[in-house]
Amino acid sequence: MALEDAKSQVDVAFSRDERRGLAFENAFGGATSFLRRAYTKDLAGVDLCITGVPFDQAVTHRPGTRFGPRAIREASALQAFDPPYGWGFDPLSEFVIVDHGDMAFDYADTASFPGLVEAHIGRILMAGPGTVTLGGDHFITLPILRAYAAKYGPMAVIQVDAHSDLWADDDMSRIDHGTFMYKAVKLGLVDPKRSVQIGIRTECPDYLGMNVIDAAEVHRIGPDAVARQVKEIVGDAATYLTFDIDGLDPAFAPGTGTPVWGGLASWQAAALMRGLAGINLVGGDVVEVSPPYDTTGATAIAGAHVATELICLWAWNRRQGG
Repeated sequence: MALEDAKSQVDVAFSRDERRGLAFENAFGGATSFLRRAYTKDLAGVDLCITGVPFDQAVTHRPGTRFGPRAIREASALQAFDPPYGWGFDPLSEFVIVDHGDMAFDYADTASFPGLVEAHIGRILMAGPGTVTLGGDHFITLPILRAYAAKYGPMAVIQVDAHSDLWADDDMSRIDHGTFMYKAVKLGLVDPKRSVQIGIRTECPDYLGMNVIDAAEVHRIGPDAVARQVKEIVGDAATYLTFDIDGLDPAFAPGTGTPVWGGLASWQAAALMRGLAGINLVGGDVVEVSPPYDTTGATAIAGAHVATELICLWAWNRRQGG
């Protein structure tokens, strides 16, 4: 690249005039926006908004996911040069996708946090864009679902996870990443008949009507068959996909708070998500990336790929006119 060309590409997260398109600058330098998207608070004309929620005060074991959004963004720089592999189109060039930055909150005022998340996501949805959220522990999905249900009604949810997060907890003021789905179902934010949990490999006494495809079943029938089952379950309903990185086996994602062996391989997760093309995905998140427990960065890399696949799933129907 000529020197003048290189100078013109400095920190495209701030300097790009056209918000569509790939980014060609050093992956090891510059601003760490997700996929080198423009950093902006201006939602005018935006199709999809990437935002971070760096919260980890609801964990039952190891903290550290507050550093997840930053690590995922940094890892995503390696993916900013090329269209996502295997999809046959480039959502970064076809849609206006921006990085809205992290949600601000007072870490010492935990009680106010759920309402702030709901308002943050709700404000984005009211402006028009969908959201892909970088967590953060899995509790953040509950207030996000509140915002989505306010717009779409009870959601079809696809949850990739080692845990069902359906521990009984009728105290709706408690902030716990292990009970968020229990509360989402009890509050009517989620339609369990149209929802499915994938990769589960811990005990749950009551799935509250949720469909479950556990990790052993994924290994037995393969990700393509799982994707077909999931598409039958969610149908054409407005769907939210939440991906807990511990859905992957610790061999592929050791940097998480509650790792469980026997999980999905990264290739299975990739095949599963690509097999879901055509679902009516209106939003999603990737959560529980805890960089302090993975010195290799592999978990953040996996998280960045998951978020990119969420973008592709979101874009698929829209480019088909759906």
